[in-house]
Amino acid sequence: MFGERARGCEHPTGAHTGGIPVSASATVGARFWLLIEHNGPWASHLPECDLPSEVHELLRQAADLGVRAQLIRRPGRREPVSGPRRILVADTTAEVPWAAEGFFEDPRDLDLRSLVRGVVPGSCILVKEPVFLVCTHARRNACCARQGLPIARVLAQAGPGKVWETTHVGGDRYAANLVCLPHGLYYGSMSQAAAVAAANAYRHGEIVLDRYRGRAGIPEPSQAAEHFVRVHTGEVSVGGVAVESIRSDGDVTEAFVIVRRGKLRFRVVVERTEFTAPCGTSCADTVTTYRLASLESLRCGSPVLT
Repeated sequence: MFGERARGCEHPTGAHTGGIPVSASATVGARFWLLIEHNGPWASHLPECDLPSEVHELLRQAADLGVRAQLIRRPGRREPVSGPRRILVADTTAEVPWAAEGFFEDPRDLDLRSLVRGVVPGSCILVKEPVFLVCTHARRNACCARQGLPIARVLAQAGPGKVWETTHVGGDRYAANLVCLPHGLYYGSMSQAAAVAAANAYRHGEIVLDRYRGRAGIPEPSQAAEHFVRVHTGEVSVGGVAVESIRSDGDVTEAFVIVRRGKLRFRVVVERTEFTAPCGTSCADTVTTYRLASLESLRCGSPVLT
């Protein structure tokens, strides 16, 4: 499970093969998304990329509004893109998550303020099919390209036109990282087979719990509580589990979680903890994860797991 680290990889042994915990690690500050097609090279950080001034202006506006910005490109051979620039936007935590697409001669014409109000911007059309992002951002971390490029190509063969390579999505140690929009589902430490399984499940409205990092835009303790309830109940439908409320005291969080199918309700207590890889702390920082302290069914009022 843990194996050997690849040459030049500073991450814990097992980070890219599922040997370390990945759950409850989806990027919290990623409710709203801005995806800009750019086939040119990617610098380590977006402000350093060689982009037209109007694109940089849009990126600055996104940062000011709290919108997660990504550059995207099709897997495989990179042909220059001419004409209007393709841009996608998404709201991952809306009551009904959505993604939309538009083509802009001037990217500054995109109304990002509509996006953060939960409204589809003018000149954009809702996208009916899922959008899959695979991080291949080599300049940010070589592991992302090493692990992500083969997966992006395999997914693109299975679902042409729906898969994009993208810049840093958060969590290099979990490469290869896959993000499924519009719900913002994160997967990490993906093999090619695991990525195909996760993408197929999402097309059918389901989650694969193996290597599921969580849902972007919600607090990590909520992601953990949802995960433990899904494991306990076997509920894998994307919208089948929801966290009603959370209350944290230090590293301990109490959450109330509902399972819509069967109208089940649970009180879940999770505790933030650290996982130390077998190689110790010499190769990387410890990995933050969550431990299940208790899970209690409120329908019958008796504990079902402690």
